[in-house]
Amino acid sequence: MLIKLKNRTDFKAVTDNSKECNETTAFILTNQNKKYLEDAKKASTSKVLTPNECLEILGIKDKIKIIGITGTNGKTTTAAAIYSILLDLGKKVAFQGTRGCFINEKRYENKSLTTPPILQTMASIKRAIEEECEYFVMEVSSHALEQKRIEGLEFALKVFTNVTQDHLDYHGSIDAYIAIKSSFFDDETPKLINKDDGKIRFNRKNCMTYGADNPSTYKVAAYSLKDGVSAVVQKFDKMYDFYSPLHGFFNLYNMLAAISAIDMLEVAPMEKICEAVESFGGVEGRMEVVSNDPLVIVDFAHTPDGMDKVLDALKDRNIVVVFGAGGDRDKNKRPKMGNIASRYAKKVIVTSDNPRSENSDEIIQDIVAGIKDKSTLHVEPNRKKAIEYALHVRAQNEIVVILGKGDETYQEIQGNKIPFDDRKIVRSLLV
Repeated sequence: MLIKLKNRTDFKAVTDNSKECNETTAFILTNQNKKYLEDAKKASTSKVLTPNECLEILGIKDKIKIIGITGTNGKTTTAAAIYSILLDLGKKVAFQGTRGCFINEKRYENKSLTTPPILQTMASIKRAIEEECEYFVMEVSSHALEQKRIEGLEFALKVFTNVTQDHLDYHGSIDAYIAIKSSFFDDETPKLINKDDGKIRFNRKNCMTYGADNPSTYKVAAYSLKDGVSAVVQKFDKMYDFYSPLHGFFNLYNMLAAISAIDMLEVAPMEKICEAVESFGGVEGRMEVVSNDPLVIVDFAHTPDGMDKVLDALKDRNIVVVFGAGGDRDKNKRPKMGNIASRYAKKVIVTSDNPRSENSDEIIQDIVAGIKDKSTLHVEPNRKKAIEYALHVRAQNEIVVILGKGDETYQEIQGNKIPFDDRKIVRSLLV
């Protein structure tokens, strides 16, 4: 990433790539590129910058309110809801996350890392400020926290959704994973915490909470999950109601987090915030209805907790579930995912996900080990054939739920990204 600068005499650009350094290009030193510092010094007579210095030079420090959302599940939907509601409230706002970067309803970057390298984030913030945005909503991953990819950024608000098992292949243990997530909330920045989660550690100064089960600043007083999410929220001694067309108990939390965050930012009265919720139609690949007849739903859920929440939201239906597990990732979650699928679904079809460098058959064996009753199990490593089989064996009163990839448009196999989109496959098979 290289950012060009104007009106400077000492250097004309900033880069995080030592190979791009020269007499007019400064080097931003980050946790990721510090091993290339000597190469950068040899290639450049310009300055070596810290992230803080770079923010000052780019003229973006204190110019925009940054809202960071972290958690195992719900980051994308919560962040996208905050972005959508702020737009509906007449604000200029940017959103950066798994789906890319959007500024005032226009996409500027395609899908990338949940939290990109710091210089790429700075470039997006700079563009957002140039587009007169007041708010920059961003997803913050555990990898980014560990690798200091948000170094130098000052947040107007930090939001926590939940912590469940994920990324243990990287962090080593659930305790280490929780510790990394907790580190985001150890300062005095205003923060919004899911009170019902109970796992995260946080600095209580400038903290508000939300929840459905435990006493909290923003407390669900009543709710219904019929035909979407309807709820009454209590804030101190006042009640507010909202409706969302999204489905599932987990989306009650996502919408509550979005509403609470925007209220903390003092953008608009709670009544106006709650009214705007209905206009948010959700995120591609998250409980996305691909077909109504037959009913086929695609979701990104790829953790035991994520699967549990999606399938629990549909537990009043007869489910045919298709799923796999990613390779080169936490192996311990695979049998748990198999167990959860078998508890909810009438028919379980285990297939390939993104096997990466692993053998797909071995991943499937790990999943199947968690399924005690194999009478309704079907194994088909070819994901397209697995989806085709699900549509074929589906009874008239059954729905098909395809989990793991959501709106991804590829399968990652042995270092190659092969075009593959669950939604397109479904539509082509139903023609």
